[in-house]
Amino acid sequence: MRPFRPGLVPTLVVLALLPGLIALGCWQLRRADEKRTLMDTYAVRQLEAPVAVAQLQQLPDPAFYPVRLHGHFDSQHSLLLDNQMRDGKAGVELLQPFFDQQSGQWLLVNRGWLPWPDRRVPVHFDTPEQALALQATVYVAPGKTFQLHPDPTGGQWPHLLTAIEPNGLWQQLGREGFAHELRLQPGPASYRLDWPVVAMGPEKHLGYAMQWFALASTLVLLYLYFGWHRHNKENPHGRRHLPAERA
Repeated sequence: MRPFRPGLVPTLVVLALLPGLIALGCWQLRRADEKRTLMDTYAVRQLEAPVAVAQLQQLPDPAFYPVRLHGHFDSQHSLLLDNQMRDGKAGVELLQPFFDQQSGQWLLVNRGWLPWPDRRVPVHFDTPEQALALQATVYVAPGKTFQLHPDPTGGQWPHLLTAIEPNGLWQQLGREGFAHELRLQPGPASYRLDWPVVAMGPEKHLGYAMQWFALASTLVLLYLYFGWHRHNKENPHGRRHLPAERA
């Protein structure tokens, strides 16, 4: 049996890194389960009859419920969600406040994707002026989003943002509004509406989990290998070979 002598430094490195690698793998597995739950919830709730805006506040978890809207858009306070790709093309998603006349509540409605090939030219979009009857789906972003900050161009609208937080908009406008984004369904005010249910599917989280576990396994195997082969530098009694003394 070869002696196992890993050394102090390799042991400390393994003790420091191994728990973190395993924890990251387990976290990715939990994220995969959360994404499966979201996708299952979406499939079930899309079969439900649309609810009125007044009912949203009564729902403990409003995510993915279809909603009936009747009112008009606020064309003066538009948001452009940047860095949105479709078919390899750059663009933005257009979000606008919508006043629901039946409930008297403001909602932030995502009207869909618009191409933006030339950043030197403003994004072109139209806003219906008349009252509309629309249907939308509540979107609850998984995880924390960035807060809405004043636009760096001096408050000019539309604001170009990299993340959306509806409550930040309502605070900025001094209005009472719904805390989650609504994604418009096909209709007279919609643009391109091919959102994925989740940005990253559970299969990708599983792939990342396997990578973290593979790194953990590799670390342990290297630790064992070098621990058992340190004797190559030592004699069988654990002493280093010394040069023969001169006569």
